[in-house]
Amino acid sequence: MKSAPIKLKHSNHHFIPFSFSNKALNKNLEGVIMAADIGGTKANLALYHLKYNTLEPIMEKSFATKEFSSFFELFHSFKTKDLPEIDSICLGVAGPVIEGRVSGTNFSWVIDENEIRQELGVKYVTVINDLEANAYGLAGLNKEDFKEIKEGELIKGNAAIVSPGTGLGEAGLFWDRKAYHPFATEGGHCDFSPRNEFDILFLKHLQKEFGHVSWERILSGAGIYNIYKFYILHHQIEEPQWFKERIENDDPAAVISSSAKEGNYPASTETLNLFTRYLAVEMGQVALKFKATGGIFIGGGIVPKILHSFDKQVFIDNFLDVNRMNPLLERIPVKLIVNQHAPKLGTAIYAAMQLNDMD
Repeated sequence: MKSAPIKLKHSNHHFIPFSFSNKALNKNLEGVIMAADIGGTKANLALYHLKYNTLEPIMEKSFATKEFSSFFELFHSFKTKDLPEIDSICLGVAGPVIEGRVSGTNFSWVIDENEIRQELGVKYVTVINDLEANAYGLAGLNKEDFKEIKEGELIKGNAAIVSPGTGLGEAGLFWDRKAYHPFATEGGHCDFSPRNEFDILFLKHLQKEFGHVSWERILSGAGIYNIYKFYILHHQIEEPQWFKERIENDDPAAVISSSAKEGNYPASTETLNLFTRYLAVEMGQVALKFKATGGIFIGGGIVPKILHSFDKQVFIDNFLDVNRMNPLLERIPVKLIVNQHAPKLGTAIYAAMQLNDMD
């Protein structure tokens, strides 16, 4: 099933005006855009036809990232002989992008935009961080693509995205008093900050295994399993045999989520409550560091999958636990992005911007 066309001009739903909305997107350019969202688990690729400031989908495919050894191998599996020539490419990649080059954080590829230009003969190639792409993707979404987690005021100001998935991505949106400018960060790799005695013991436990303990060790798919393992160890809970068998044969985070939904093992429910609490703590910290009065968005694949066990009150209580800054955080809305195509849409929009700017 193809995605809906993407309008590049400012639309009525936008509480998020972007900088490119103010650019001259009236050249009526035409071209073929390739967009890709490449993470540690999945690589989502799409082709679009740019015409009259609208991106019309041509083809979309999803691949398991670790089944390929390089971007070029993935590209040749995606592009068939009957597809049109590509004019502009943008890749959103999970990892720190330096001068158009990135080594994947949770996969082994190295992706270089200069090498792609030379190898594929495409003039306009850009590699950006996947969370920066996610931020640009907000411009392609509608109000129904968001779910409210916490109410707040519509105050123009900086905004942020925090995305738990295979890893933990974070990005900001700088507000220049007229429009937003997305930018990448590697905030998910900053130190986990414990708040109580249980958290301190959890930190010490993780330090024995990993040394440095970042937020990504907790707010990710693997992080859910890390929380669970310490929770049953700390509370001396004997794991049921049926659960052991399920967790040995499937993704642990998915098993924990499924068990919490079924309500058949309290430790699973408590694990997701802890995940929710930790997510709230880190999002509160991001909100303060960015002074994100424009709002915070939850991206990534995890939270939409655990909504059945996501306790909003647990989130709000822990988000609003910064003493003197509580009045500021009370004003900040938190929204969940439920459209999982946002990063891919962001790279499509960015590729179109490049074609527009460089023509």
